[in-house]
Amino acid sequence: MGDRVIEIFDSTLRDGAQGEDISFSLEDKIKVAMALDKMGVSYIEAGNPGSNPKDMEFFKKMKEVKLKNSKLAAFGATRRFRTKVEEDTNIKSLLAAETDVIVIFGKAWDFQVKEILKTTLEENLSMIKDSISYIKSKNKEVIFDAEHFFDGYKENSDYALKVLITAKEAGADVVVLCDTNGGTLPSEVSEIAKEAVKIVGGRVGIHCHNDIGMAVADSITAVEAGICHIQGTFIGVGERCGNANLTVIIPTLQLKMGYEALPKENIVELTKTAKYIAEISNIKLLDSMPYVGASAFAHKGGMHIDAICKKSSSYEHIKPEEVGNDRRFLISEVSGKSTILKEIQKVFPNITRDSE
Repeated sequence: MGDRVIEIFDSTLRDGAQGEDISFSLEDKIKVAMALDKMGVSYIEAGNPGSNPKDMEFFKKMKEVKLKNSKLAAFGATRRFRTKVEEDTNIKSLLAAETDVIVIFGKAWDFQVKEILKTTLEENLSMIKDSISYIKSKNKEVIFDAEHFFDGYKENSDYALKVLITAKEAGADVVVLCDTNGGTLPSEVSEIAKEAVKIVGGRVGIHCHNDIGMAVADSITAVEAGICHIQGTFIGVGERCGNANLTVIIPTLQLKMGYEALPKENIVELTKTAKYIAEISNIKLLDSMPYVGASAFAHKGGMHIDAICKKSSSYEHIKPEEVGNDRRFLISEVSGKSTILKEIQKVFPNITRDSE
């Protein structure tokens, strides 16, 4: 717990767009980017310019837009096997996007290198080194995503750490530990992240997927282990089971742990922004989503409601207005007199328990 600043890296427009049934139009992407910039996230990862024409067109459009708070980032892979970095089409596309920040991902799991890329461990290190050093020579900020880092560490820790060191020595500004398959437990994240921070030093980040429902817990645990950069998506959208939910992580860091994740005055816009992004994404914001869901501060039990009317902290961990949400009392067979009275007072404010 402390007064450190945690960099918030939003990937709603890139990793989030890989979620089932999510398809952002060009106009949608611009709207989301502007909403995220207004919230004050550190980085907006907006797509892979080498993968599709829409993303390339988006980056062209964004050259005309001046973001006030956030840095725009383009995402792509290292150079290909047996390809010179300056001739690699993906690297060329990343530079053509003309963003100040470029995110490069590379394999940190020896199994993936040998069985998926079909190359050698040393060549993979060269691909990472060449790509980062070349992009740094173009005066770009480089964030390196160590894909499959946690799975790689569990099978071959020496090689996984060597990938991080190679990226750092090549000039990466941030080195990110990725739980790409989303199956790492918080206890594992704690142990492994502490070792990575100790070995690599500088700015280390975390990127978690939610395949066992632990992406938020893993991200918070990583902060406690010393990382200073969290990647995720607004409302947790993303491939398979989604990404680390920044809508939950941000207020937890800021309101519970004393870190600065966003400008203090912007936290109150959290619920409004979550609803807005859900609407653009054409998905329903879960009522049960912590902090921002419609049920996050909804109460049904009569004894609970009576206690909240006396002291809100009796059954609420924060005041709903801190994140721009509302408290609701629900009428049911278990509501009790206090609930009925509160609902009547919305129409007749002067009514009391003793009114006739």
